[in-house]
Amino acid sequence: MASLYLSAALESAAVGSTVVLLGEDAKHAVTVARTRVGEYLSIGNGRGLVVSGPVTGVAPGELSLLVEAVREQPRPAPELWLVQALAKGDRDELAVQAATELGASGVIPWSAERSVTRWDAAKAEKGRSRWESIVREASKQSIRAWVPTVEPLHSPKQLAALDHVLVLDPTATVALTAVDLPESGRIHLVVGPEGGISEREFDLIGGIRVRLGSEVLRTSTAGPAALAVLNARLGRW
Repeated sequence: MASLYLSAALESAAVGSTVVLLGEDAKHAVTVARTRVGEYLSIGNGRGLVVSGPVTGVAPGELSLLVEAVREQPRPAPELWLVQALAKGDRDELAVQAATELGASGVIPWSAERSVTRWDAAKAEKGRSRWESIVREASKQSIRAWVPTVEPLHSPKQLAALDHVLVLDPTATVALTAVDLPESGRIHLVVGPEGGISEREFDLIGGIRVRLGSEVLRTSTAGPAALAVLNARLGRW
């Protein structure tokens, strides 16, 4: 079961029924991946439902699949959310991609004082759309039942309104492995930009400052590393 494609029209799918994949995902499966009749694929709706089975028909922009298995996965509790600062190059995008593969339920971009990259009003929606595309493709690659949500750009002050905030800080005295975790709701993991989070921002954001060992990780690796720790602590790995 090496491939997952996404379709919103799966709610009535049941074992023995046939589902039809249309649109860009169907075009990619047929034209780019050269999917053939008899190959075994999975199709998900991005909201917890995944069906699997052999391909029964292919045509330009269309693929039919016989449903042999139906999997419905509830949302995890608690949810893990990456709050990723904008970063130069593609470092923030690398963090978002890896976080998706590691099970993040959502991503929140935020603009820090030391962020080199800036999203003005015109760039904010374009940047968010870019991150949505990244999480969609990463979800398909990792065969995820839930596609993470990407929220609009936040300011440090807006982050203060979030629940269960853990702020990565290499100088913190509390280790991520020791902090208490809630059993439900969302855990928001805040990652700073290349230059780190300023003291003023720490005060604005609030939450609990936590560290990941003695090393100082890049903004592209800190969030995914922390998510891996939390997955292990929550018994998901």
